[in-house]
Amino acid sequence: MHQKIFVIDTNVLLHDPAAIAKFPDSHIVIPVTVLEELDKMKRLPNELGKNSRTVVRFLDSLKFLGTGDLHQGVKLENGATIQVQIEMKTTFPHGLSLSVNDNKILMAASLLKERGGEVVFVSKDFAARVKAEAMGLEAEDYENLKVSYDSLYKGLRKVEVSKHEVDVFYKDGVIKVETTESHPNEYFLITSPEKSSAVGKYDQKSAGVIPLVKMPDVWGVKPRNVEQRCAIDAILRDDIKLVTLVGPAGTGKTLLALACGLRKVFDEGIYSRILVSRPIVPLGRDIGYLPGTKEEKLYNWMQPIYDNLQFLCDSSGNEPNDTLQYIMNSKNIEMEAVTYIRGRSLPKMFIIVDEAQNLTPHEVKTIISRAGEGTKVVLAGDPTQIDNPYLDKDSNGLTYTVAKFQNRSIFAQVFLDKTERSELAALAAEIM
Repeated sequence: MHQKIFVIDTNVLLHDPAAIAKFPDSHIVIPVTVLEELDKMKRLPNELGKNSRTVVRFLDSLKFLGTGDLHQGVKLENGATIQVQIEMKTTFPHGLSLSVNDNKILMAASLLKERGGEVVFVSKDFAARVKAEAMGLEAEDYENLKVSYDSLYKGLRKVEVSKHEVDVFYKDGVIKVETTESHPNEYFLITSPEKSSAVGKYDQKSAGVIPLVKMPDVWGVKPRNVEQRCAIDAILRDDIKLVTLVGPAGTGKTLLALACGLRKVFDEGIYSRILVSRPIVPLGRDIGYLPGTKEEKLYNWMQPIYDNLQFLCDSSGNEPNDTLQYIMNSKNIEMEAVTYIRGRSLPKMFIIVDEAQNLTPHEVKTIISRAGEGTKVVLAGDPTQIDNPYLDKDSNGLTYTVAKFQNRSIFAQVFLDKTERSELAALAAEIM
């Protein structure tokens, strides 16, 4: 049977180190330039370094897993053949430089096509895919860890019932809603033609919708819309261990997570401390070029978190500066770059990961798998605002997490779409 030839770009293997094994019944080609790029990254102390080492180790293990050699091709049990290609075209089209590794990879793919193969160039880099298509090559994105953001589970649905049913809900504390299959911890906005309404959460045990938790004082924060009220409910419930808050800027994702975290740690003592983390995705220099200690390096990256803390302390009703100083001196709140979370075990902690849309699915998996006994994780972000050049709204870790966890009883998702930061911010989000 004729096999397609998939030429794999470096960024695909860094995005998913198991990608090589996910092209069954195909001929997979790894240009030697890809191996050279992986070799340069293998010593990095972050997820890229870890993934590059994983890929190289897998290739080294093929002599035990399959038949053949990497020069001619190693046959795997899934019908795929893996080959490392040394050759490439030596005559480059006008304008392509030998000093650019992407060009070397593309010319290796071009040579295979000239030899009569049905070649597909697979890359997470859209610019490289455009260049490949301009050269007459078929190019596609790596789809294995992608889900559709446009059809993403929202976590809140609206249903219309009779006024009598709404009254029964308030009287009995539960209502059976006739609708399609509900997700665990899915929220419902229940309305009637007579304009009566209620908000509840689907409960698997009773197979019905139950009321939200009684709204406590959450450091002076009061929900401004139904979505925010549902988000607070999900974060305050200790049986829900993972919460995702998805939505555009200004919808209150980080503020709500921090406020509830302060409530759970400082007021109720449910968790030992708050760990706040953000991915370091610089537009210029990386964090390592900044002077000072790790804490001093992180300060600028964590400034949005400090801004939210200052706002919450101002809203708490106590002396703002004294309250903020008390929080920071208590050592019960910790700021950490995502880079440094890998390898840690984090029991009984309230973990907030802000800007989670800039993480790959594997990076989010690494973070969630750090959660020890009694730990809660809140992921917040906007998949339409991504700074990582190899991710999009469908392939980022936040979107992927929602899709994978939506049917799990320890998970809740809330999509916030109303900007509450200010009238100006709301208008900008709408018209720009």
